[in-house]
Amino acid sequence: MIPLRRQLIVDEHDTLVYPEGTACADVLIAGERGGSFASRVFLGLGLGGVYTLFQNENLFALWPATPNRNFDLGPQHLLKGAAIRADCTPEYLGVGYIIGIRVAAIMLAGGVFSWLVLMPAIYFFGSHLSAPLYPGTVLITQMSPSDLWRTYVRPMGAGGVAAAGLITLLRTLPTIVGALTQGFKKTGTGKTAATQPSRIEHDLPPLVVFGGSLLLVLLMCLFLQFKPIPGAQVGALANLAAALLVVVFGFLFVTVSARIVGIVGSSASPVSGMTIATLMATAAIFLVKGWTAPAFGALAITIGGVVCIAASNAGDTSQDLKTGHLIGATPWKQQIAIMIGVIVSIFSIGATLNAMNKGLETFQRLPKPIVFSLDHLPDGVQNNGNFTSSDRITLTSHNTDNQAKEEITNAKQYILLNSIGSTTLDDGKYLYNPTTGEIEVQWIQGIGSEKAAAPQGRLMATVINGILSRKLPWALVLLGVAIVIVVELLGVRSLTFAVGAYLSIATTLAIFVGGVMRWLVDYVMHRHAAQQARAEHDASLALWHSDREMWLAQHPNFDPTDPAHADPSGRPIFNAITARDAAVESEVSPGSLYASGLIAAGGIVGLLGVCVKLLEGLSEQRGGHWQLIRFSNTPLHNDLVSIIMFALLAFSLYYFARKPLNTEE
Repeated sequence: MIPLRRQLIVDEHDTLVYPEGTACADVLIAGERGGSFASRVFLGLGLGGVYTLFQNENLFALWPATPNRNFDLGPQHLLKGAAIRADCTPEYLGVGYIIGIRVAAIMLAGGVFSWLVLMPAIYFFGSHLSAPLYPGTVLITQMSPSDLWRTYVRPMGAGGVAAAGLITLLRTLPTIVGALTQGFKKTGTGKTAATQPSRIEHDLPPLVVFGGSLLLVLLMCLFLQFKPIPGAQVGALANLAAALLVVVFGFLFVTVSARIVGIVGSSASPVSGMTIATLMATAAIFLVKGWTAPAFGALAITIGGVVCIAASNAGDTSQDLKTGHLIGATPWKQQIAIMIGVIVSIFSIGATLNAMNKGLETFQRLPKPIVFSLDHLPDGVQNNGNFTSSDRITLTSHNTDNQAKEEITNAKQYILLNSIGSTTLDDGKYLYNPTTGEIEVQWIQGIGSEKAAAPQGRLMATVINGILSRKLPWALVLLGVAIVIVVELLGVRSLTFAVGAYLSIATTLAIFVGGVMRWLVDYVMHRHAAQQARAEHDASLALWHSDREMWLAQHPNFDPTDPAHADPSGRPIFNAITARDAAVESEVSPGSLYASGLIAAGGIVGLLGVCVKLLEGLSEQRGGHWQLIRFSNTPLHNDLVSIIMFALLAFSLYYFARKPLNTEE
C-alpha cells in the first residue's frame, strides 16, 4: 500500500474519495476550527447515537434494525424468492452521502440484479426439483431469500468480485508499475536538498517497505515449518509455496481493496469476497498439485487469513493516509504509527477473540443421538481424535432455555468429529461416545454461534473443502465472471457493480438513500446558486446601462478586446459566478460534517451493543441471568416504524446539509 500512496491518494484525489478517511479529516478540521464546524459533527454524532441506541438489536431494539419485505404475489407465486430490505443504520446513510449518488446507484443496481432478478429466477427454475440443488442441502422451495442469497448468489458474487478486481488490477497496472519503479529509483538516489521530497510527500524508504515485506514472508515460512497449526504439518515445499502465494494474492488484493475502499468505504468493502477468491485460487492450485489432504485445507485457510488481514489493513491504511493528505500530515510518520497499531492489535485482538470464543461456547446435547460408525465416515466428516479441551463440560439441552444444567465429568473419553460440507451431518463439531456408538453432543464454538455469528468463516471452510473434494459450484463462480464481463462491455466500471451484487441489498439500499440525500442537496444548492448568479448578472447589466463609468471602476481589469471578457460586439460577459462552482461541496461542507457524525455514531454505539451482548453471554455462562431491557415485543417494533424513523434521520441529513456553517471564529 505504501508505494501506491501517491497514485491512489494524491493523483486520484477526486476519483477515490475514501468516505471514512474524508470523514475523519472533517472531524479533525472541525475540531481545529471549533464553532459550528465541530457542533455540526457532534450534532450528527448525537442524533445518530440516540437513533442507534433505540434501533440496534443488541441494545433497546425499539424498532426493527432491518425492515424486510419478501415477495410472493398471486397464485403463480410471482417474484417468489425476491426480497427488499434495508439496514437502516446511520453509518450506511452517512457513507452513501459521502460517496454520492453515482456510485451508490451502481451498487444498488448490483443488489437489485441479485435480489430481484437472479434470486426469483433461481426459485422459478428450481422450484420443480425434487432434490436439493448443490451447493444447497435443502429443496429450493424450502429456502428463504436469505438462504438463496447465501447458497447461490454469494458464490456468483465472489466470482464477480474476483474478476472485477483482476480487471481493475490490469487497468491500473501501469500505475502500479510506475509507482514501484519510482520507489526503486528513490532507493538509489542520494538525499540531497534538490531530491529530498517535501514533508507531505515523504514516505518510508522502499528499502524498509520491501525489506520488511520479505522479512514477514520469511517469518511466515519459518512458523509454518517449525510451529505449524496442530494437525496441519506439511512439507517445506508446501510452506514455501504458501509464503509465495501470500505475496502474489496479497499484492493483488491490497491494490484492489485500497481502490474499493476509496469508492464505497470500509463499511461496504467486500474483504470476505476477496478472501474467498484467494481461497478458491489457492485450493485450485493445491488440487492441481494433488495436495488434497486435510492438512492442506488448514494451510489454505492460513494463506487466506493472511491475505484477508492484508486486504483489510490496506483499506484502513488508505483511509488513514487519505485523512493525512487532507490535513497535511507527514506520511512516513503515519505509516510508522499504523505499524505500531498493527503490532498492538496482534495481541489485543487475538486475546479478545480467544476470550470471546471461549466465553460464548456451549455444549448442547442432541435431542436424539445419531448412530454413527467411525469405520465408515461419510464425505465431509473427519475424525479429529479424542476430545482434549476439558474433562468436565456443562451441557445445555435443545428443549430448555439453559436453566437446567447437566455435567459430563469424563469428557475426554469422547471422540471429536468435524463435519464440513457433509450431506448427512450438519456442519459443526460433535462429540462421539465410543461406548454407545452414537453422536451425543454438539460443540458449538462461541464465534460462529448465534450469539456471535461468523457466516463468512463457515463459507470459507466450505469453499476450501469443496474445491479439494471437487465439489465447488464452479458454474456459479463462472456465471459471476460472465456477469462482470457483460457490465464492462456496457461501459460501467464492474467493480462497484460486483460489490453491490455480492453484498446484501439491505446494505446497498441504505447506502443509496444517503446518495439520494446528497443528490437532493446538490440539486437544491445548484438551483439556489443559479438564481444568485442570475440576480448578480441582472444587477451588473443594469449598472452597465445606467452608470457605465461606475461599472468600469468596479471592474478595472475589464478588457473588451479579450474574448474571455467581452463578446464580439465589445459588450461585457457577466459571468460573475457559475452555478456549478457555487454548488460544489467542499471537503468541509455542512453535509459531509453531519454525515461524518452519523458514521461515527453508528460505529461507536454499535460497538457498545456488541459489548452488551458479550456481557450477557458471559453472565449466562456463569449462571447469571442479566440482560438489557429490550422493547422488541412492543407495538413500535414494526417495519413501518423503522422506515419512518430512518426517513426522519435522512431528512435530518438533508436539512443540516443545507444549513450553512457559521465560519466566524
